[in-house]
Amino acid sequence: MAQLPAGIRFLVSFSRDQWYRAFIFVLTFLLYASFHLSRKPISIVKGELHRYCAAANEDQLRLRSQSLKASAVPLRQLPDNETDCGWAPFDQDNYQQLLGALDYAFLCAYAVGMYLSGIIGERLPIRYYLTFGMLASGVFTALFGLGYFYNIHSFGFYVVTQIINGLVQTTGWPSVVTCLGNWFGKGRRGLIMGVWNSHTSVGNILGSLIAGYWVSTCWGLSFIVPGAIVAAMGIVCFLFLIEHPKDIACSSALRTHSKSCENGMHRVRLQKQTLPSEKKPLDPEMQCLLLPDGKRSVCQNHVIVLPGDGQSSMAAISFTGALKIPGVIEFSLCLLFAKLVSYTFLCWLPLYITRVDHLDAKKAGELSTLFDVGGIFGGILAGVVSDRLEKRASTCGLMLLLAAPTLYVFSTVSKMGLEATIAMLLLSGALVSGPYALITTAVSADLGTHKSLKGNSHALSTVTAIIDGTGSVGAALGPLLAGLISPSGWNNVFYMLMFADTCALLFLIRLIHKELSCSGSATGDQVLFKEH
Repeated sequence: MAQLPAGIRFLVSFSRDQWYRAFIFVLTFLLYASFHLSRKPISIVKGELHRYCAAANEDQLRLRSQSLKASAVPLRQLPDNETDCGWAPFDQDNYQQLLGALDYAFLCAYAVGMYLSGIIGERLPIRYYLTFGMLASGVFTALFGLGYFYNIHSFGFYVVTQIINGLVQTTGWPSVVTCLGNWFGKGRRGLIMGVWNSHTSVGNILGSLIAGYWVSTCWGLSFIVPGAIVAAMGIVCFLFLIEHPKDIACSSALRTHSKSCENGMHRVRLQKQTLPSEKKPLDPEMQCLLLPDGKRSVCQNHVIVLPGDGQSSMAAISFTGALKIPGVIEFSLCLLFAKLVSYTFLCWLPLYITRVDHLDAKKAGELSTLFDVGGIFGGILAGVVSDRLEKRASTCGLMLLLAAPTLYVFSTVSKMGLEATIAMLLLSGALVSGPYALITTAVSADLGTHKSLKGNSHALSTVTAIIDGTGSVGAALGPLLAGLISPSGWNNVFYMLMFADTCALLFLIRLIHKELSCSGSATGDQVLFKEH
């Protein structure tokens, strides 16, 4: 018998379960990347919605008109939907406030909707819920771009479109994180989710390039094309997304044998891992960071007491119940300020580059993608370091500590030339995006499968929504504050961002202290709850 080709041997070396996990990893990566792809155009198009006026005053207009008359060249008539200063109503002196209001409308709706989205999402099939959100998001993203073709200059039209789009996009994050959490266990979660979370930066990069291609010629297509892409990915989601390994008889991440018996009002389940090692040390995060009193909780003889009702373990967790999980409030408030910084860059960086480096909207959009390239490396680095140290809060704290002075250097160096701007974009992107990526993925999944939940797999969506929803409040405030502060000087915007990074670090101080004061490993017959 002939030997199998090397490529075939490589393919058959992976089990069926591994192939399905890889498929879900890639699919959810692409699904959420398309969400971010559809959010990026507004920041690219800002430079086109308000341009430098070709003629600043009446004297310039008069001289230009006389010159044209002398050369017998007729004065160019601007189209109805265009002025020398951009697109009405964004061609006025208060354009920064108006553009900031567009960002605030989207992000405020996103923040409010996120709290409801997690609660709704865990009560509906993920595939249907996510498909609806992606199709609706595609429609309203494209609707913004149709304002160009239908010559719409109503500020209210663009605000309402942003609000509805922000609401429907809240279906994305709780759904994809819950699905990924169902398929992957805790082992190397920081690395896996650090790589996976690069979908944020990949989506931003693709969105910048796609929107930048049409921004100077037909900015309406900068919204319509991304809208069509996210809607198409919604159809892919409906056809291919598998919510849970049990749906196709795949094994779970951690197998357990359990026996249960009922005695009065409680049901007692004896649960034991089938792993070869009987005495596996607990993750220090689980014993110190996520316990309210910092003490080890010993479950003697692997006994777990659950409510007597057989279905209660599958009941969806309440909002207040999720808030009581140790660590949820601290990480939520930290993410509020971390996301404030990240989304200020997301929404205002291209316009900042056009003003500081005097580039057109297309080139500024392309250059701004370097911030997202740095974000990819920052997210992966944060995941690897937190896995190795087994200290999520300390990893976030270190990157936040370095981010604040880096932002000050960026505000100073970026005015010295294009080369300095490129270097600082990469470094700032890594330090700003690292904590944001770690909290929204690995930390959320850790807390959503915390041992106090007694194996309730329905809690992950609500916990994820609470953390990201709180962070989205900061995401809404950041761009709004940048729009209000920037007329007084961009340096003041950077001071605001440095203050936000400092606040994010302060909210983690207690958790960092617990991590650093913890013994590092636990002994005894402690068994983690099964992760879902």
